[in-house]
Amino acid sequence: MEVEKKQYRVLAIPRFLQQWCTLIFIFTIFSTARAFDYNEALTKSLLYFESQRSGRLPYNQRVTWRDHSGLTDGLEQGVDLVGGYYDAGDHVKFGLPMAFTVTMLSWGVIEYGEQIAGAGEYEHALEAIKWGTDYFVKAHTNPNVLWAEVGDGDTDHYCWQRPEDMTTSRQAYKIDQNDPGSDLAGETAAAMAAASIVFRKTNPHYSHLLLHHAQQLFEFSDKYRGKYDSSVGVVKSYYASVSGYKDELLWAALWLYKATDREDYLKYVINKAHCFGGIGWAMTEFSWDVKYAGVQIIASKLLLEEKHKEHSHILEQYRSKAEHYICSCLNKNNESNVDRTPGGLLYVRQWNNMQYVSTAAFLLTIYSDYLQSSGQKLKCHGGVVRHQEILNFAKSQVDYILGSNPMDMSYLVGYGSKYPKSVHHRGASIVSYRENKGFIGCTQGYDNWYGRRELNPNLLVGALVGGPDCLDNFRDDRGNYMQTEACTYNTAPLVGVFAKLHQLGGQNLNHDPTLISTY
Repeated sequence: MEVEKKQYRVLAIPRFLQQWCTLIFIFTIFSTARAFDYNEALTKSLLYFESQRSGRLPYNQRVTWRDHSGLTDGLEQGVDLVGGYYDAGDHVKFGLPMAFTVTMLSWGVIEYGEQIAGAGEYEHALEAIKWGTDYFVKAHTNPNVLWAEVGDGDTDHYCWQRPEDMTTSRQAYKIDQNDPGSDLAGETAAAMAAASIVFRKTNPHYSHLLLHHAQQLFEFSDKYRGKYDSSVGVVKSYYASVSGYKDELLWAALWLYKATDREDYLKYVINKAHCFGGIGWAMTEFSWDVKYAGVQIIASKLLLEEKHKEHSHILEQYRSKAEHYICSCLNKNNESNVDRTPGGLLYVRQWNNMQYVSTAAFLLTIYSDYLQSSGQKLKCHGGVVRHQEILNFAKSQVDYILGSNPMDMSYLVGYGSKYPKSVHHRGASIVSYRENKGFIGCTQGYDNWYGRRELNPNLLVGALVGGPDCLDNFRDDRGNYMQTEACTYNTAPLVGVFAKLHQLGGQNLNHDPTLISTY
């Protein structure tokens, strides 16, 4: 009876009011696809890397609440390890995530350098890359020696200090032929090879230097095989190599092929395709640990070049696995799809989920370009997908990050009117060293700064935090490190995507209402 009454009331509304309500409803749906300033997001994302700098800061440092730190790194071991990046909210320099960060920054510039330049951020992007590669050159002290880590995660986590005040251990750890680390050496080789492509025109001497190190590191990683966390045990609680090292060996070889055009690197990727899992593993994530999806997408793109026809059989198998990843993100596989939150965000893990979102957005954008340039479509179990739909979905993930989500919050710090202001980050949560040079001790930081209710005194602009849970809920509390800690490898993949979307003007590419999230 109640239902009948409601139906009658609707029918009783005058026709002009029904039309007006319909117009309002349509407008409401399409207004959810907000216009975002991707140029601003790009600018701020590159600022974040300046916040994470270790070492002696340059004269043109723009993030002014930071100062010099870690100036004696490597001193005990008799090697100069000053520089590089802190990976997150603490002060350990972890080699594997740092190298992946640099690889992704470099890949973004290789693919979207013109767009980054068009947005006025090219020099800043190159500076972000070079801050990492300068450190890798120092850390690679011998053809078969690479310094893997500076600092100790356990002692570091006992303290809450600014990097400028550090009193924690700065013990340095290395890999060598007796204690190998093929995953770490392979990823560092990939980073330096990719960066060598970036600097080829603007700084050819530096490009050659990076390529020389990359080739030595690849040879080291392939000749002396082993997981780096077996050699550097202190890293296991923080960046354990769960996927092993075979994906990094394929990854490094592919980047060296792109950097040198040498056939032996390509043959490595072809000949090892099966035994190293390159055409065996169908992945639903891409991260600092698991490189297979990236390998498969780069290998797919080689199919477009005439000279690779003799390897097309293997490259097609790489492409099949690449498409499994893309289809899983689009929720168009029969099984093994990536979960989504009710608000439409890709959801892989509870801890720092945004890292998987940013890498997915990048790979989706890359693959959309590949399909567009080759005039092809993606065939998933759930149907045929055009390149526009893939790019539009990548854009939806970026837009969620920037504020189009149930919390109406930007997860890129400093962007928009509402964003996390209690980020789990030692330097950002304590008064700036430049404002107050008084020493803040290990426990003093916990007592006076970590637990305080006030917002962070320093803004970690451009940081992409861990993000919401599986139901789109987010709690802005610096103690909630699963959601409020940011990492360099979260933001790095977005640099190229922001530039691409800025160039496109942010339009909704296929205006398909079915692609608009409802929540």
